[in-house]
Amino acid sequence: MSTRRLLAEPRARRYLTGQILSLVGDSAMWLACGIWVKDLTGSDGAAGLTFLFFTAPALLAPLAGLLADRLPRRRLLVAANLAGAAILLPLLAVRGPDQVSLIYAVMLLYGCLHLVIEPAQSALLVTLLPADLLAGANALLRTVRESLRLLAPLAGAGLYALFGGAAVAVLDLATFVGAAALLLTLRGPDPTPERPERTAGVLRHWVGEVGAGFQHLAGQPLLRRVVLATTVLALVLGFAESTGYAVVDRGLHRPPEFLGVLQAAQGLGAVLGGLGSTAAVRRFGEVRVAATAFLAWAAGAALAATPLLGTVLAGRVTAGAGLTVMAIALLTLLQRRTPDRLQGRVYAGFEVTTSVPQTASIALGAYLIGVLDYRVLLLTEAAVVAVAAVLLVGANRYAVPLVRTSTGPDRAGSGHDGGHDDRARAGARRPAGAAPSARP
Repeated sequence: MSTRRLLAEPRARRYLTGQILSLVGDSAMWLACGIWVKDLTGSDGAAGLTFLFFTAPALLAPLAGLLADRLPRRRLLVAANLAGAAILLPLLAVRGPDQVSLIYAVMLLYGCLHLVIEPAQSALLVTLLPADLLAGANALLRTVRESLRLLAPLAGAGLYALFGGAAVAVLDLATFVGAAALLLTLRGPDPTPERPERTAGVLRHWVGEVGAGFQHLAGQPLLRRVVLATTVLALVLGFAESTGYAVVDRGLHRPPEFLGVLQAAQGLGAVLGGLGSTAAVRRFGEVRVAATAFLAWAAGAALAATPLLGTVLAGRVTAGAGLTVMAIALLTLLQRRTPDRLQGRVYAGFEVTTSVPQTASIALGAYLIGVLDYRVLLLTEAAVVAVAAVLLVGANRYAVPLVRTSTGPDRAGSGHDGGHDDRARAGARRPAGAAPSARP
């Protein structure tokens, strides 16, 4: 019923259509840039560096989160999407290996852009939906996005194989423009979020404002333990970027474009995981579900170390389910444990705590893939992620049930369950703007 009501909202449908367009372009572009660099240089490490440049701006995320908490979200997103279209134009000039730096530069700017878009999308989403639809929105949107990823990687790899990287850039450019146009059709207020009064010096005030998300994450024992576990996972998560091409080339003896098939298998797993995530979180709680998802990712990494196509594909499906379910569970936990005024900055702060170690792991993986067998990296990744799952399970000891408040989002109260209290949640309504969306 909630899904039917969500799709019955005209503004929600337009928003979802814009997200679909954006995802199609992004998924095709990320894969095509890696293949493009691989073709131009012949290097797995150089291809993996495309993802390094995309994630490198992660330290700027707190500033982006502050923007999402301070500027009108719809207008901010319109401007960001139009800027994305302009950013892609230099890719039309790439002709040979001497211009690989242009691809890296575009991916760096692409990463900066997404730092702004993601928290702003999260903040805008909750203003479009009735309060009682927020609980299931994250899982639904994530499933829609992952469903598209079944086709977008294949389409991107196929478009690249037929027409080259410039054609993929044109496709992505068009999706940015389309998303901006759809955002402009969203009628209704687009207010500037309330700003707190300055009670200290200018520098101290702004440092406190930018760092407010980190303070919230560090101030709650449950969130602090969750951050620790996800940071450990992120220390090896980037190995997947560099090992992906090696699995295709050295393990399966296929051309680089075959990575699109593996990405599609991962997308299938993501869809399956998204479909079952809402019921799993409702029954077992966010922490337990996320820990199980960590183990699924670890299993996928271990299975990728085999030379058997069927086993590798099964591992990709398992990993895809794990990645999607962990994202839904962790974001749901964050949104339920964060007040409205901090949503953008907590979202961004959590991104920093995971993206910075992930960026380092991409760089490390790009180096190690040249000196170690790729299977060593995959098995190391599986072992470390399993340790992270154990750490996450231990976070349950810090969890307290949420109690309903009359003026804002649910707050942590006293109790002992794993951050999951159906009685407190049943019938509870949150004000618009109380929770971010699930991230792509």
